[in-house]
Amino acid sequence: MVIEKSKRNFVCIQGGLSCPKYKSFYYFKYVVTVQSISKYDELHPTAITIGTFDGVHIGHRKILERLMKTSERVNLKSTVLTFFPHPRMVLQKDVDIKLLNTIGEKSNILKEMGLDQLIIHPFTKDFSRLSATEFVRDILVNKLKIKKIIIGYDHRFGRNRNANISDLRAFGTTLDFEVEEISAQEIDEVSVSSTKIRKALNDGDIPTANAYLGYHYMLTGNVLKGKGLGRQINFPTANLNIPEKYKLVPKNGVYAVQSELFGKTVYGMMNIGYNPTVSGDGKVSIEVHYFDFDDCTAYVMNTSLHRSMPLRNNYRKIKKLRFR
Repeated sequence: MVIEKSKRNFVCIQGGLSCPKYKSFYYFKYVVTVQSISKYDELHPTAITIGTFDGVHIGHRKILERLMKTSERVNLKSTVLTFFPHPRMVLQKDVDIKLLNTIGEKSNILKEMGLDQLIIHPFTKDFSRLSATEFVRDILVNKLKIKKIIIGYDHRFGRNRNANISDLRAFGTTLDFEVEEISAQEIDEVSVSSTKIRKALNDGDIPTANAYLGYHYMLTGNVLKGKGLGRQINFPTANLNIPEKYKLVPKNGVYAVQSELFGKTVYGMMNIGYNPTVSGDGKVSIEVHYFDFDDCTAYVMNTSLHRSMPLRNNYRKIKKLRFR
């Protein structure tokens, strides 16, 4: 749960790093969210990590947990610097890139981990042309006040990604900040990547994707008013439209899903594919039917996917569903 207040957020966190023994305990964390480095105005020294964090999967969480523990120990502001659009969307426009999170989903997941600060910087071609020296000196040190950076062993930065962690250590010696490296062994131990998760979703393997993510994969979108044909056969559905075209939608099929609607946890099934209740339009759609819940009038719906279901996704005999 995130409560918005201007550019800052109160985040309700269950358990967490500060109280791992009390999983049923909830506390509120005040999170600063900044939409551009130019708007950042905090003066307190920071510990920072940098990345796109697509999926915020269990490998990413290893770095983020280290960041928060270290920050708390040495009294620094735990800060994540991430980017939108994704760099590949800017630098490789000819490639059809599908991401695991919308920017809103990623922002909420990161904040709910209990960060002090989240900076989402617009990635542009001009920004990509910054030299390593300009990025570290002008942005990390002068603007973001870093005293510690926690980063993966293979991190690269600067124009054409020509600087590495050895260069970062050299900058740290000159500009007075520490570099903490997450080793290859620590990262490989998790054995997960955003690429593996995308493949699992494209294969319709939701349990594997969820295991790598550490949470249920979600689809968030607007509920569109349909023709009401599903309701005519006692099988009402919500038609989900995802505005962000870069969001990865799993393989066509039928999936068991869960949503929070009007303060109630509801379960149902989602069809991704050709519209089962409208014949002949040839369009791929996302439709959700909830068991024992027919009020599908929510404006925005966040649906978590659990597993595929052994039902045919073309629904040739859709009328039989009214008797199930």
